Amino acid sequence: MKPVDPVLIGAASAFSGDRWDAAPPVVDTLIRRQRPSFLIYETLAERTLALGQLAKRKQPDAGYDPWLEQILQPVLARCLAHKIRIVGNFGSANPRAAALRIREMAKESGLAPPRIAVVIGDDVSGIEHRPVFRQALGSAFNESRMVAANAYLGADSIADAIQDGADIVVTGRVADSSLTLGPLLAHYGWRRDDWTRRARGLMAGHLLECGTQITGGYFADPGFKDVPGLDRLGYPILEIDEHGDCVIGKADETGGFVTPATVKEQLLYEIDDPSAYVAPDGIADLTQCSVEDLGADRVQLRGIRGRPWPEQLKVLVCQEGGWLGEGEISYAGPRAEARARLAADIVRQRMGHLLDLRIDLIGVMSILADDRGHSLAALPPTHACDVRLRIAGVHDDQSIADRIGREVTALYTCGPAGGGGVRTSLRSRLDTLPCFLPRTAVPSTYEMLQ
Repeated sequence: MKPVDPVLIGAASAFSGDRWDAAPPVVDTLIRRQRPSFLIYETLAERTLALGQLAKRKQPDAGYDPWLEQILQPVLARCLAHKIRIVGNFGSANPRAAALRIREMAKESGLAPPRIAVVIGDDVSGIEHRPVFRQALGSAFNESRMVAANAYLGADSIADAIQDGADIVVTGRVADSSLTLGPLLAHYGWRRDDWTRRARGLMAGHLLECGTQITGGYFADPGFKDVPGLDRLGYPILEIDEHGDCVIGKADETGGFVTPATVKEQLLYEIDDPSAYVAPDGIADLTQCSVEDLGADRVQLRGIRGRPWPEQLKVLVCQEGGWLGEGEISYAGPRAEARARLAADIVRQRMGHLLDLRIDLIGVMSILADDRGHSLAALPPTHACDVRLRIAGVHDDQSIADRIGREVTALYTCGPAGGGGVRTSLRSRLDTLPCFLPRTAVPSTYEMLQ
């Protein structure tokens, strides 16, 4: 058989709100290399999907990534002209609305209408699934407050849409790695039960999904792990052969670097069991893989092995989670920490009987320690002289949650000396509850936008 040209897959985004100028250098590089190419937008996380659901509730044609136009418009025409196909989960809670907006963007730019496919099937909020949710989630599940439920789909519908001629594939909740595996399945025509190639493809997607984490961004630690050119950090591009082995590189003439160390860090990122990394598309075994430095920002990954996919798919159930109220105030100078602690005690005495309060002394104790379940007095003072106090709480009653900000604001005159810079917020929130559904209960397909 005639060898198939290795495919190039570039990352244009790693999360919603990533840099808007990420894609053009990647697209420039893909065009110069003149290979079959795809551009991947990964913009979806549990939090962003929940935000999408809230947006869709307020406005039926919203709920997709709010930065869709900013990240896609700069490269849309060039990708279509050079047959670089685009795959993105920027559909979030409303993939069809995202596809319609992309079509409008193309029309506004004077482009011929692209073929846009929408992957469907991740919405599992129907009543037929709710007995499973009740059993799996117990008292945490409140059916009357449920907003949505989305399953993590795999790559097969993405592949089918590409093979059907889609220029752009819009998805909602799919596994991040599926955005890369789908193009590989379509390009190489791999058997859908070739578990080793599937595992290699999903691990390629795992390397790509976090964007510049693998080119030095999340790797950087000054004086210990120095990375050049972080202000113009390049996004990654993978070259993947017909066996599923890949070479990791980055966009030309950009900052950062690709080394075995950056690749290994990303390879192990969010990995629980290296012998069984579970995804909807298969199970990957990393224990026999090799990472080889090829020089010039090129690193090869080989030797991933695979096993059949799991019989259940992860689901995120979103339900109304009440109201989140927050207030912040700063104290500086002598005895700043003591004054911040006193301010926290004042608000706790006035509101602690109404709801549980989260109290942070930012810069003193927030990430490495918090005030849930014990008093600030139990945590020894550090005598910091620049402290930002944050108080937050959640309640079903909007007026009670709103009172947190008002109590913090009152500290201007009712609290310790020298407080300033108050900032408050109040917003509705969603709870996200994970569970599983049988794969057979979550059929996935695609529809071509007409």
